[in-house]
Amino acid sequence: MEPPATGRALEPKRLDYVPVQHSALKNAEIIPMSLRSVHFVMPGGVDDPARPSGGNAYDRRVCLDLPGFGWQVEKHTVDGGWPRPQADARAELARVLRQLPDDTAVLLDGLVACGVPEIVVPEAERLRLAVLVHLPLGDERGLAPAVAAELDAKERAVLRAVPAVIATSDWAVRRLVAHHGLAPERVHVAAPGADIAPLASGTDGVSRLLCVAAVTPRKGQHRLVEALAAVADLPWSCVCVGGLGHDPAYVAELRSLIARYGLEDRLVLAGPQAGAELDASYAAADLMVLTSYAETYGMAVTEALARGIPVLATDVGGLPEAVGRAPDGGVPGILVPPEDPLALAAELRGWFGEADVRRRLKAAARGRRAALDGWATTARSLAAVLGRLPNQPRRAA
Repeated sequence: MEPPATGRALEPKRLDYVPVQHSALKNAEIIPMSLRSVHFVMPGGVDDPARPSGGNAYDRRVCLDLPGFGWQVEKHTVDGGWPRPQADARAELARVLRQLPDDTAVLLDGLVACGVPEIVVPEAERLRLAVLVHLPLGDERGLAPAVAAELDAKERAVLRAVPAVIATSDWAVRRLVAHHGLAPERVHVAAPGADIAPLASGTDGVSRLLCVAAVTPRKGQHRLVEALAAVADLPWSCVCVGGLGHDPAYVAELRSLIARYGLEDRLVLAGPQAGAELDASYAAADLMVLTSYAETYGMAVTEALARGIPVLATDVGGLPEAVGRAPDGGVPGILVPPEDPLALAAELRGWFGEADVRRRLKAAARGRRAALDGWATTARSLAAVLGRLPNQPRRAA
C-alpha cells in the first residue's frame, strides 16, 4: 500500500476500550472501559473454607471473572438457613433488595431466592433479576415429601417471575424448562469451568480412591461404603473429602456403617479441604468416585479430570456432561446406574483387574483435561445473559 498523498504520519486513533490482557481470555471480546454493575446476592458462608460446596466455589469464581467481560460485581451475602430461612434472614434479604434502585441488574443465587417468592417476586416488577440455580430445591435428599413439594412450588413461582434463569448444564436447563413450565428462551446454561492443574501422580496407579463431596444423603456416600465392602478383598484405600456439618445424623450413620463393615482403617472421612491440602488429595488419587443421587453438573468430576484422573460415578443429572469425552471420542470415566452398589462394585473389580481398562480411561482423562473449558467461558456466558436482561422489568410468567 502506498503512503498517504500528504506524506504526513497518521495520528494514532484513540481507543475507547482496553484490549484483553489475561492469557485465558485472549480470544474474548474487547472489554468496555466503563463497566456495568450487577449486584450478586449469595448465601452467607460463601467464602467460608469450612463450608465448601460447588455452588460456593462457582459463586466466588464468577465474581472474580465477570469484570473481564464488562460487569463489575457488587457482592451481598445474606446469612440464614436457606432455602428455609428464619425471620431475621428474610428481613435482611428484603432489605438488601429494597435498597437497590429501580432497574438495577441483580443476580440471585437460587439457594437464597427460590424459597422466598413473597420477597423476590414483587421485586421482579422493578429490578432486572436473574436467578442462578445450582440445584433445584426439591432435588435435595432427606427432605420430608411435604417440605420438598412446598419448596418445589416456591421455586416455580420465583423462576416464572424473573426474566432470566441460569442453570449449570444442558441437562439442568431441560429439567427446569420441563419441570417448571418455563419459556425455553428464558433459561440459559453457564456450565462451571475448570482450571487445568498438574497431572496427578497417584499412588500405584490403581488403589487410591478419592471422593470429593459434602457428606450428605444426596451425595450418597453410604452406597460407596456398601460397594467398597463388596470388594474388601481388593487392595483399595479411599479418602472422602467434604464437609461433615451439613447433616450430622447422616454422618453418624455413615460412620456406623463403616465400622459395621470393618473399614475404618481403609476409608477415611477427612472433612473439608481447600488449597494445598485439597491439591495434595487430588495428586495422590488414582480414581475419582462419586455416588450422588442428584447433580446438575458435578464440579468435582471436572476438577479430577483437570488433573488427568479418571472418574467412576453414578449416571444421574448432569454428571455425563461433566465426564464428557476426549477429542478423540474416548470416555474418561465409567457411569453406573443409581441405586446399584453392586454395579459400582463390579466396575471397581474391572478397574483393579483389567490393565487395558485403566490405560484407556487414563488416556481419555488426559485428553479430556486438555479440552476442558475454563472459567472464562462460564463468565462470558453469564455476562451475555446479564446483557440481555430487559431494561424495563416486568413479570415474566
